[in-house]
Amino acid sequence: MTEPMGLRERKKARLRETIAATAIRMFLESGFDQVSITDIARAAEVSRRTLFAYFPTKEDLVLQRFADHEDEAARTVRARRGDQLPLDALRDAQLSALRGRDPNSGLNDDPEIMAFLQLIRGTETLAARLRQYTSRGVDTLAEALRENGFDPLTARLTAAQVIVVQHELAFINHECLAAGESAADRYPEAVRATDHAFDLLRDGLGSLGGDRT
Repeated sequence: MTEPMGLRERKKARLRETIAATAIRMFLESGFDQVSITDIARAAEVSRRTLFAYFPTKEDLVLQRFADHEDEAARTVRARRGDQLPLDALRDAQLSALRGRDPNSGLNDDPEIMAFLQLIRGTETLAARLRQYTSRGVDTLAEALRENGFDPLTARLTAAQVIVVQHELAFINHECLAAGESAADRYPEAVRATDHAFDLLRDGLGSLGGDRT
């Protein structure tokens, strides 16, 4: 008898998560480069063929957790209130992520999450692949902005600036926590930094003034 599609998909999702969780645990214990695909398949009790069916590359075993977030900014723009400007919606989403200690905001000092982020930042191939996710985030946000009346050039330039700002804010938060600051202590400054960043995006760098001689 054929399994119902819903049950089959849930089983596949559970197996996918089991494989990824096993791989991440092993990477954290021994290092990304020291663990082989064969080691992971054996520990997860699947064949190499099954593993590659879910994760085409070794890097995907780690970075699949970011895949659902690469179009998050675009989804924020599309789901915003009708009277809300796209940039305001993105600011609100960033502040909400800080309040919720979303790992993607960099403001989460759970030891496992800290170790996971450090694994990515300290592994060249993972850091390089993560930049690809950032690039796709620019693509999807630019598309959402075009749908909301931005001309193509403005949409692309705005999207690039927003995604880079989000990335840098998360990086700053993570670096502060890695240096020993708690998420609770960092939170007020993280909010201030977010507001400052989005004010710059809204007003432009011309508002900073500076020496023009």
